[in-house]
Amino acid sequence: MLILLLLGVLFAYYLQRYIYEKYWDKNLQLQVSFSDAYVYEGESSSLREEIANDKKLPLPAVEVRLAVSRDLAFFGEASANTNVTDLSYKRDVFSFLFHQKVIHTLPFVCLKRGLYQISKAEMIGYDLFFRTQRYLSAAQQTQLYVYPAQISTDRIRLLCQAVSGMVLVQNRLYPDPFEFSGIREYRRDPMHHINWKASAKGSSLMVNQFDSTTSIHTTILLDVDDPYILHSEALTEESIRIASSLAARLVRQNMELRLISNAVLEACTVVWQGKPGAAKIHELNRMLACIDTRQKVAPVSELLQEEASEKHSGQIYVLISKNQDSVGMNLLRALSVGNEILWVIPVRPGEALLHSDAPGIHLMRWEVETP
Repeated sequence: MLILLLLGVLFAYYLQRYIYEKYWDKNLQLQVSFSDAYVYEGESSSLREEIANDKKLPLPAVEVRLAVSRDLAFFGEASANTNVTDLSYKRDVFSFLFHQKVIHTLPFVCLKRGLYQISKAEMIGYDLFFRTQRYLSAAQQTQLYVYPAQISTDRIRLLCQAVSGMVLVQNRLYPDPFEFSGIREYRRDPMHHINWKASAKGSSLMVNQFDSTTSIHTTILLDVDDPYILHSEALTEESIRIASSLAARLVRQNMELRLISNAVLEACTVVWQGKPGAAKIHELNRMLACIDTRQKVAPVSELLQEEASEKHSGQIYVLISKNQDSVGMNLLRALSVGNEILWVIPVRPGEALLHSDAPGIHLMRWEVETP
């Protein structure tokens, strides 16, 4: 009797082993997706795991394994069963009855700007006796853009005010006869500006008032070169944040601008043309999110020389560069002919500036707290 019982147990064991080996992954589906298309650096998002066992065979244990960047830091209950080394390795175990679906949400905080992608996940299945492991690789296609953090309102407002002041200096108020803006009293204005009809109704001469034309264009020059042995990643990242925040603010003020950088994306330098509209800012932030500051890029001096060779005039240039050694005043003077330049210099606390203001060239010290 005991022998029959043992034979029965062995038969049941090998039968279930055969069944699970053949059918455990049938109609077993895993879909991993980010809950947002984009967020800003420092904000939270979540990862959604959807696992479905669409068959009549129960699964006592299915382990889901994911590898994501360590710059997406899981928190709360999601931080359990997570091993952080070069990546964050996430492991969660689920059990399924017949035709059952489980949705698991994993919140995380975005520590760093970037484009984060998940191309595959793994599932490990166990039989009823937890004696045999079976592996299944599930291809995934999900991504999350983490945009550069936006500079605080008060600080970026000072930068925008500096740009606006330079626009007023550069644009010397030539009236546009096609842009009528109102009527005011006569103050030694040209005779052809007098509004005789309005003057006849009152006791004094009235003149037409016109808006000013402006052909001022703003160009942001973003330098991400980090040529020294001791890298200044914090200053480079702050430069990218300044560029993103300034561009967003100026576009909201209906200004047209360009952004040119020595950063390289897909073997091409970054060039962006911005017009009013939220879509253009998303386009810029996607580009900035994808910049890899570890790549070797051309020095900022080449960027300045190339722009000076174009001989633009009536431009406002905002240079964002921490590399004071690489930016010679002779280069800036050549670029400032017919233009105005604002050089924003990210520096560590207590670090001195190597240059000072010059005609048409204005310097702004931007102190950055570094780790």
